Amino acid sequence: MSYVNGLRVIHPNAKIGKNVTIEPFTVIEEDVVIGDNCWIGNNVTILNGARIGENCKIFPGAVVSAVPQDLKYQGENTTLEIGNNVIVRECCTLNRGTIEAGRTVIGDGCLLMAYVHVAHDCFIGKGCILANNVTLAGHIDVGNYARLGGMVAVHQFVRIGSNVMVGGGSLVRKDVPPYVMAAREPLSYAGINRVGLRRAKFTQSAMHHIEDIYRILFVRGLSVRSALTAIEAEIEPSPYRDEIVTFAREAKRGLMKGFRSLNSAGRIAEPALD
Repeated sequence: MSYVNGLRVIHPNAKIGKNVTIEPFTVIEEDVVIGDNCWIGNNVTILNGARIGENCKIFPGAVVSAVPQDLKYQGENTTLEIGNNVIVRECCTLNRGTIEAGRTVIGDGCLLMAYVHVAHDCFIGKGCILANNVTLAGHIDVGNYARLGGMVAVHQFVRIGSNVMVGGGSLVRKDVPPYVMAAREPLSYAGINRVGLRRAKFTQSAMHHIEDIYRILFVRGLSVRSALTAIEAEIEPSPYRDEIVTFAREAKRGLMKGFRSLNSAGRIAEPALD
């Protein structure tokens, strides 16, 4: 049985940490864990399987750990795991996992803006920002510090690498490798994510190195297999090279499109993002 605490309905078996504020008209079910120093706004619904870290803020209207929108789901016990210092804005819908992965994970320090949907079995790295109305289908992996613009829609089983910027309104049907900007329709390489990489303290040398890799992969017009062979032959080994090559080789849905526009200096020209 749940109990009514003022205007709140909180199950007595829910595990709620110290200094947690729970505003009126919020419902918290039995199998829920909430860490210390969290703020839960009014009209929030936190369902069984929620595991919420410390210092999180969940704004009004959010539905946390709802059952998956997957007809294969048979009521198995799964979780939605939210890290520390996560902000979930108004009316987000975050689903727990299915038997396939057993959990949905949102990493430390993420910001999910209003009306974001995260479906079952998604894994979102730390420090990511999902802008308003981003929609992730099931089984999506998003790397650390990725940025997804407003109204981005991502197809199931897609992978998005770390430090990526996806332009607003994009449809993401293919994998997006690390450190790049992606925009246009169909989704295409739009240069490396220089602003994001600078903020992450990447050196100018590292950014040129990454850009050289992507010039081969996306600009020369080679097949992915030929481009990866050329990268390994021409580019000095580094953790960045290994990460990009491994990501591309494991892209079961294939990679997003490249482009072949070069400026007069032979560098990748940044296309318009409109």
